[in-house]
This record gives sequence, structure tokens and C-alpha cells, in this order.
Amino acid sequence: MSIFILPIPSSPINLKVMSLKTPWMFRSLAKLITGMATEPAATVTTLLYYSGLLPRNPNLERLVQRELLHPDNYLFHFLINILKCFW
Repeated sequence: MSIFILPIPSSPINLKVMSLKTPWMFRSLAKLITGMATEPAATVTTLLYYSGLLPRNPNLERLVQRELLHPDNYLFHFLINILKCFW
């Protein structure tokens, strides 16, 4: 039994789009890692709060970091949506 691996054709347009979005993903990853390293409790609370896993409580709202919800923070929004889907 043999397995054939076919190359996936990549057009120059797909490569341009991917190369343009790569720095945005690195910035998003850097923001998430920086948040987890400097203020892990606030970052996790923000993730859980906006995914709907924490109750709406004024005491918890003090820990929520609204600057993490910047529209360019793609990875953070991705994690929030994953948590919304599975819990």
C-alpha cells in the first residue's frame, strides 16, 4: 500500500495574503503572552468573563482588562470564541 502526497497548489495571491497577516498574528500572540506573563489572573479573568463563564459581578469587573479586546487582538478573540463554543 502506498501513500501519495500531492502538493497543494499555492497561488501568489494566497501567499501575499498570508504574508500580510503573519505580523498581525505575531503581535496578537505577543500581546497574549505579555498579558499572561505580567498579569495572569487578570488575563484569565478577562477570557472567562467575555466568554460568559464568569458571572457578571462588579468585583470581577475590576480584574477585566478592556485593552485586551482590541479588534486587532485576533488570538484573544479566537480563544474567547472557542470557550463560548465548548462550555
